[in-house]
Amino acid sequence: MLEKKSVIYIQRELMREHRVLVVDDEKLVCWSLSQMLTDAGFAVQTAMSGAEARATFSEFNPEMVLLDVRLPDANGVELLGEFKELDEDVVVVMITAYADADSAVNALKLGADDYIGKPFDIENIKHVVEQSFEKKKLRKEVSFFRRELRKKYDYDNLIGNSSKMIEVFKMIKVCAETDAKIVLVLGESGTGKQLVARAVHYHSARSQEPFIELNCAAIPDNLLENELFGHERGAYTDASKSHKGIFEAAEGGTVFLDEIGDMPLPMQAKILKVIDSQQFRRLGGARDIDVDVRIIAATNQDLPGMVKEGTFRGDLFFRLNVMTLPLAPLRERKEDIPALANYFIGRLNEEYGRGVEGITPEALRCLQRYEWPGNVRELRNAMERAMMLEIEAQLTPDYFSREIRDCVSEVSGPAIAGEGGQAFAVGKDGYINLPPEGISIEEVERQLIEQALERYNGNQTKAAQCLKMSRDTLRYRIKKFGMQDIGRSM
Repeated sequence: MLEKKSVIYIQRELMREHRVLVVDDEKLVCWSLSQMLTDAGFAVQTAMSGAEARATFSEFNPEMVLLDVRLPDANGVELLGEFKELDEDVVVVMITAYADADSAVNALKLGADDYIGKPFDIENIKHVVEQSFEKKKLRKEVSFFRRELRKKYDYDNLIGNSSKMIEVFKMIKVCAETDAKIVLVLGESGTGKQLVARAVHYHSARSQEPFIELNCAAIPDNLLENELFGHERGAYTDASKSHKGIFEAAEGGTVFLDEIGDMPLPMQAKILKVIDSQQFRRLGGARDIDVDVRIIAATNQDLPGMVKEGTFRGDLFFRLNVMTLPLAPLRERKEDIPALANYFIGRLNEEYGRGVEGITPEALRCLQRYEWPGNVRELRNAMERAMMLEIEAQLTPDYFSREIRDCVSEVSGPAIAGEGGQAFAVGKDGYINLPPEGISIEEVERQLIEQALERYNGNQTKAAQCLKMSRDTLRYRIKKFGMQDIGRSM
C-alpha cells in the first residue's frame, strides 16, 4: 500500500510547476534569473526590495526563494528567518556578492538550504535550483513514509475502550513522555506486545532514531551475542571486518527484545551490564562502547516463576520490572471486539480493495462468544479469511472457522427465549434443552426466522435455505410475525 501511494505522490510532484521567488535589488540579476528559470519550466516572480519580497511571498506562496543577502531596505538573513517562520518547508538559497566562508556558514546555520556567490554562472544556478528541489522532494518522501509508518503503529492500532486498554494507553503515554529507559511488556502471544513497543517509541523524543527488534527465541544461542553487540575484525575465523551489533546501530533509539524469557542465562548477565552501565563490548573487542538506547523487553512467560525455577536471572527481572505494561488477553476484554472487528474491516478493505460495509449481528455474536486463545492476532486472521471469501455487503459467519461458528450454539450462552422470556440454549449436538416451565413453539419459530434474516442481512432466499423451507413459506411467516421491516426480497 505504501509503495502504491508513493508512486502517485512522485507522479504528482513531477507534473507540478514549481514556484520560485527571485529577490535581488539589481534589475539585471532579477531579469536574467527569471528568464533562465522560466525557460527551465518554473513559475517565477521577482522582487527588488524587502517590502516587495514580503508582499510577493504572501501572495505567490513560493516553494523556493533565491534571496540576496543585502537589500536596500532589509537584511536578507532576517528575511530568511521570516520566510522560514511563515513556511518551514520553503527552500531558501542565498545570493551574496560576499561569498566568504563566514557569511555562507551563518546563513546555513540560520536555515538556508544553499548559497551562491556573485558573480555567478547561470548554468550553475540552474543546477543548484534543480538539486534543491530534488532534495526537497526526497525530504517529503521520507516524511511521507515516516508518517505512514507512524500511522501503522499509532495508538489507533491498539483498539479498545475497555478499562484494561485505557490503562495500557495511559502507561504508553507515561513511558513515552518520561523517556523511560527500561520498559517490560507482558502478555500472551498475539496480544499486541510489538505494537505497544512501537507505540512507546514513535510517541517519544526518540521517534526519529532507529527502532530495532530482535526475537530472542529466533536466534541460536551462539549467534545472539554477535547480533546484539557486534564483533571486531578477527574476533573469529570468518570475521574479516568489524560489524556493528543492534545496540550500536540503535544509538539514540530503541532496542526491542521480544521473547526475552527465552534468552540464555549467560546472555542475560550481559544485558544486565548494558542496563546498569550503558556500555557494552563487541566480540573480540578490547574497549567498552557507550550507548544511549531505550530497552523494551517483552515476554509471554511467567518471569517470577522462572526466577524461582532458576531459568531467569532474578537481578535482571527486578531491573526490568520498573515500568511494566501488562496486556490483557482478548477473552478478558470482549467488550473491545466490536471496535476491533470494525477496525479490521476498514484496514482489510484498504489492503485488499474490498468494499465490505460492516458485520452482521450474528457474526458479531460468534466473535464475542469465542475464547480467542490466539488473541487479537487470531481475530485478525479470522477476519482476513472471512473478508477475502465474503460475497455479501456485510460480513456473515459463513466463512469463519467451524470453532468460531459453533460458539453460537454452545450451552454457555442462551440462544432462544422460552415461555415468559425465560432463556434456554441449543447444545453443540443440536439438541434443544427444554426448560421445566415449557416453551412457546411460535416464539421459537419467530426467533429462528429473525436469526436467519440477521445472518444473511435480510436476504430471504438464503434465510429460507438455511431454515430448510421455501421462500413463500418464509414470506408467509414473516408476515405472520410482523417482521416485514427485517426481511427484504432478493
